[in-house]
Amino acid sequence: MERTAVNPVTWSVELGFNQGEVVSGHTRTLYVSGQTAMSGEGKPQHDGDMAAQLALSVDNLEAVLGEAGMSLANLVRLNVYTTDVDLLFQHYGGLAGRLGAAGVAPATTMLGVTRLAVPGQLVELEGTAVA
Repeated sequence: MERTAVNPVTWSVELGFNQGEVVSGHTRTLYVSGQTAMSGEGKPQHDGDMAAQLALSVDNLEAVLGEAGMSLANLVRLNVYTTDVDLLFQHYGGLAGRLGAAGVAPATTMLGVTRLAVPGQLVELEGTAVA
């Protein structure tokens, strides 16, 4: 698989994401449903704690990727949904750090929403990965 960053501007790279990515030579694509701070038993975790919810959401995203034989390094698209954009920005370094450690800067969109499907959840991560 070959990835080529597409950045007609450079400010996004400093924030940890590319404006676009051209992917070629891949054989598998995984579309990951939104991952939130849920336990393995489907119970919401870390009510009101954005940092902890974000960390568990990334853990859950990694678990789905791992089950498919992939990792964060395969992530080419990330959608971030949050009920509080300002609060998420205070903790975004946790996500950016994990993506950076994996050596990726996937094309990313962040959206502020009035609520997520599970009450009390503050952030949800949805992705596309290729291998």
